[in-house]
Amino acid sequence: MAGLIRPSQVFERRAMEFFNLDVINTYGGALLHGLLLTVVLTFIVIALALVLAIPVALCRMSPYLAVRTLSSIYVEVMRGTPLLLQLVYIYFVLPSFGINLNAFTAAILGLTLNYTAYMSEVYRSGILAVPKNQWEAAATIGLSRATAFRRIILPQALRLITPTLGNYFISLFKDTALASVVTVQELTFTGQIISARSYQYFTVYTVTGILYLAVGYPAALFVRWLEKRVARGYGARRRP
Repeated sequence: MAGLIRPSQVFERRAMEFFNLDVINTYGGALLHGLLLTVVLTFIVIALALVLAIPVALCRMSPYLAVRTLSSIYVEVMRGTPLLLQLVYIYFVLPSFGINLNAFTAAILGLTLNYTAYMSEVYRSGILAVPKNQWEAAATIGLSRATAFRRIILPQALRLITPTLGNYFISLFKDTALASVVTVQELTFTGQIISARSYQYFTVYTVTGILYLAVGYPAALFVRWLEKRVARGYGARRRP
């Protein structure tokens, strides 16, 4: 009968009520801008952490007790407290001591301090995994310890830890969502603002999740490929 509504039509109508395309047309540009800010924040922090984690790792292996102790305290504090609390402390507590940072700078500082601590341990494990005879061989040809580390030890350690560093990159991409607590308008915070204005929570957060997945899943596939490539290359070098 013409006046009856088919079950499929009811389902389509309810689906449209949940997933509102008008919201995407209106706010899609803002969500993409939030995604761009998320990616930029991720690359800035990972670049800083990759560099800063090396001296922290070396300090953890220093023959000087004071240096080891201070670096260990830093690492354990960063690893033993929530990243969310660290971001809140930097943005909301430091101004009490006269240190005022804008939201984006506070997010970069907090994420960098946190990931530097974790990645320093990755570097340290990689350096310790390099056989000690590599140091001895470098000394026999007259290389200083600094030169031996830069040209012989560190390249070998990097090959061992590259897959782990890749996984940290993916974790960082997702952890940038915590920057929303200090009002950085990255993807998650943008989604919160849009959903509060439009009341279309299902639509906004579904699209937000899809955008995260659109970047995170290819990155995960790349890391998986990198792991296989590094393992294959390491195995080939070990064969006589």
